[in-house]
Amino acid sequence: MMARMTHLTRIPAPDGVAPAAQYAHVVTGAGRLVAVSGQLALDEDGTLVGEGDAGAQARQVFENLRRCLAAAGATFDDVVKLTYFVTDMAHLPAVRAARAAHLPDDRLPASSAVQVAALVRPEFLLEVEALAVVAA
Repeated sequence: MMARMTHLTRIPAPDGVAPAAQYAHVVTGAGRLVAVSGQLALDEDGTLVGEGDAGAQARQVFENLRRCLAAAGATFDDVVKLTYFVTDMAHLPAVRAARAAHLPDDRLPASSAVQVAALVRPEFLLEVEALAVVAA
């Protein structure tokens, strides 16, 4: 197994931009781009996990992201951008808690959070997509 070298640079607060508390404003890297489609709270059998429970759904979503990243030879250390789609901004603390299980505060990616009217099915409370860069 090859040793992983840090290939990403995180810039939490560029000059003239207010510091970010829960993300980095800029993340740069060199290598191969990995795009992970928005993940929902479905287990490997396609069954909803955590109906009505944003925390349970967020944990499943991040587990799905982890599996997708691994399939591309990536980890959460390689993630440069996460985009959160939530049906209610009140779900963000649950999303952040699930993220914290995979990403320490010193390796936060760039992020966007968007409240949406609905996702593909009404029982889904959130969806998360990721962009990663893996060393070439």
